[in-house]
Amino acid sequence: MKTLIEHLDFVLTVDQDDSVIRDAAVVIEGDKIIDIGPSADVFQRHDRGGFKLIKDGTLKGMCPGFIDSHVHLSETLSRAVFPDNLNTRAWVFHWAKPFYAHITADDEYCGALLGITEMLRCGTTCFLDMGSQYDPGITVKAMEQTGMRGITGRHAADNPPEVYPRGWTDEMVKHHFYANADEALQELESCVKKYHGALDGRARCWVNIEGKEPCTLELHVGARKLAEKLGVGTTYHLATSIEEAKVCEEKHGVWPITRIEQAGGLGNNLVIAHGVAVSDDEVGTLASYDAKVVFCPSSSFKLGKGATAIGKYPELVAAGVTVGLGTDGVSAAGNMNLMRQMFMVAGMFKDARMQSDIFTARQALRAATTEGAKTLMWDDEVGSLEIGKKADFILFDLDHIEWTPFHDPLQALVFSASTATIEETWVNGVALFKDGRVAGVDEQELKRKARELAAAAVERAGLDREDVPKSTTLYDSGN
Repeated sequence: MKTLIEHLDFVLTVDQDDSVIRDAAVVIEGDKIIDIGPSADVFQRHDRGGFKLIKDGTLKGMCPGFIDSHVHLSETLSRAVFPDNLNTRAWVFHWAKPFYAHITADDEYCGALLGITEMLRCGTTCFLDMGSQYDPGITVKAMEQTGMRGITGRHAADNPPEVYPRGWTDEMVKHHFYANADEALQELESCVKKYHGALDGRARCWVNIEGKEPCTLELHVGARKLAEKLGVGTTYHLATSIEEAKVCEEKHGVWPITRIEQAGGLGNNLVIAHGVAVSDDEVGTLASYDAKVVFCPSSSFKLGKGATAIGKYPELVAAGVTVGLGTDGVSAAGNMNLMRQMFMVAGMFKDARMQSDIFTARQALRAATTEGAKTLMWDDEVGSLEIGKKADFILFDLDHIEWTPFHDPLQALVFSASTATIEETWVNGVALFKDGRVAGVDEQELKRKARELAAAAVERAGLDREDVPKSTTLYDSGN
């Protein structure tokens, strides 16, 4: 049976032409959109008696579900733990690693469920997760409970430092760092074969690695080649800050992206997380390989990565590079709210460059939807509202102060509205968030457990002490 949502004030399709349909209707059958257009036209093509549900869209607006192209679900319990006076490398090595060293598989599952719940409340319908510290099945289980769509993997590295910093443990190094690239790739291949295509295709598994200094060049290059063999993607952190770029240049003579390119590691199935420190020449390099980049504005702001000073995101988009939006982990960004990321990216480069047309609301919405789908190699099914694509979308309550009044729905969505105006979030033709709650989740119990587990993990990791380092020289020399 079919569902009809009629008389929507608008539908932002985010198709190739960025079509906006007023007084719109959408017909859903199963998990797909089978018709979309002006209500009067749709009515002519369908018998109203054939619908199981007819939903009034008056004072409602619709856009594609948001796609979070870089997130750390295993990090969710660390919200508001790390201070905001850390640069990226100190943040990773002296705060994030100790946290990872002291979370359990149960902590990870609670964090994944909590993160997905936040995403659905914020209109996110698909994500690319960096991966589990233990097993991708932990995230898949949380996706099964909630009905979410996404990609996960097994977070991996193979280049531990010679001396472990404070807070690192032998057990963390043992399960986080593999003995060599071959051993890591063997395990990653096993994970892809076990989990890719799970949950009737809603869950996918990629060859994900940490990237940067904790990974050898062999693992960077090998991950992409293995992913190509398996027909999936790979994602890792690269060129995340000017500090990383300078360390790479001192040790290897070039910036990170050039180093990977010279080793044959770039390709169209590679998703580079952050990509802040990119030279002018590397913009063209990334475009020539059709490599993807994910920009995480909140993370850049909190950690001072330098996106407004050295970031080349407008140039990347102009060169034809696919650029998606991500939230990163909640400890780096503070939230899993892609509406907040859209607002920032639609304004930050205008202000930094004093050029009002350099990156617009249209480009911000595309980065959060259809360009995100291309980043995840899933744009054949999601990212825009078109006939034949999955019924993944957001319904906004326009009878809300933040939408009153408005003329252009795109401008109102990006610059005026917040997640408080999201009425429903649909994935695969099902309303997973409606009536103020996420289906399949006891949110009160989840929040209680998350607070308990997070407090215990922070204490175990010693992150509640005053002597946690706020700077680092780790990996500055040597391998």
